[in-house]
Amino acid sequence: MTDEASKRGPDGRFLPGARFWEARSSAGRSPKFEDAGALKACCIEYFEWVDQNPLGEEKLFSYEGTIVRGDSSKMQAMTLVGLCLFLNISRQNWYEYKARPSYSDICEWVESVIYTQKFTGAAAGLMNPAIIARDLGLADKQEHTGPNGGPIKTEDCTPLETARRMAFVLASALQEKPE
Repeated sequence: MTDEASKRGPDGRFLPGARFWEARSSAGRSPKFEDAGALKACCIEYFEWVDQNPLGEEKLFSYEGTIVRGDSSKMQAMTLVGLCLFLNISRQNWYEYKARPSYSDICEWVESVIYTQKFTGAAAGLMNPAIIARDLGLADKQEHTGPNGGPIKTEDCTPLETARRMAFVLASALQEKPE
């Protein structure tokens, strides 16, 4: 671990400027996971690191007419990219482990933990729900269709026909009486 990565405050949290991607307890060559248990242990180490290192935010408060600075902690979202950085492997390497039958259950479990942490954090208002929903593929989508689920019918109009229809809509709006 480099000096830059090990910068911690008295409470054990990383200080600003700490390089979290170098925080892994082992050094040297890229880790080779001998079995699924070794991969799981390293993933749990990442989960613990995320839990123990929330994001810090400095806020200004007004107290009895005086501006006071305060620190608050925000939940850090677990991500597959963050895990891969922590493990010092590429995402491609992660997917290769996931494709191996002996590692697939652990990889699925890890991805479920990451999904659940983000989902519950957003549901509790600890993370931005809009960003997390997009990341998890939970966007609110509505599909518009024509009759019986078919395509929506469109018509080509000449500029004259378009103007006539617009005039009709405007004239109808003028005839309506406000309540």
